Amino acid sequence: MAALRLTRDTILDGSLHAAVREVLGPDVPFMSDDERRAQIDDMLARAPAPGRVWVFAFGSLIWNPAFHHVERRVARVHGWHRQFCLWVKAGRGTPEQPGLMLSLESGGSCAGVVYRLAPGTERTELDVLWRREMFTMSYRPVWVSARTPDGIEHAIAFAANRTHERYAPGLDADAVVRIIATGSGRLGRCCDYLYDTVAHLRELGIRDAALEALEAKVRARASAA
Repeated sequence: MAALRLTRDTILDGSLHAAVREVLGPDVPFMSDDERRAQIDDMLARAPAPGRVWVFAFGSLIWNPAFHHVERRVARVHGWHRQFCLWVKAGRGTPEQPGLMLSLESGGSCAGVVYRLAPGTERTELDVLWRREMFTMSYRPVWVSARTPDGIEHAIAFAANRTHERYAPGLDADAVVRIIATGSGRLGRCCDYLYDTVAHLRELGIRDAALEALEAKVRARASAA
């Protein structure tokens, strides 16, 4: 099965969604166009600062957002932490060799970046983001307060949908290491998703001790395989 790059084009031309259906089957439920538009409209209607929309990135959106933005800042969100708690059986995994993806879970804090969308482009760019993050509805969009060097900004972030079949709570540490080390699919290896997240956080001057410890264990497990 040919590799697939996650880009703005593969999101908008349907390649990403088609690749998921190819692996999981035609009956996997996807968010409809009407559901996507309604959810974006609802998020914008609840914006704490209308006309000033930011997006908080804690994983691959840090280095590959795919949506257009006009400003980027490092940021920290309190009340949420990043955790590998979503199964991936397409993309960076398969049903036979699943991986895990990061999501936000309640409690603690999480450092990443925020992106500001240009006024007037919010629906267009959030449509790209929703097609990427929300099409299987395994996340739930939330508004968060992000502390940046230039003050607090309100941002959209994606937390785990605990009612979704992809939600993977309570995995023990050894299982997380094994799954990340062995998961692989059309978008590449699951371990590379972890490695890239740690590397890009370091480039921003952000050190996530738990994620770095996990990276070391996954590298050791992957090299021993």
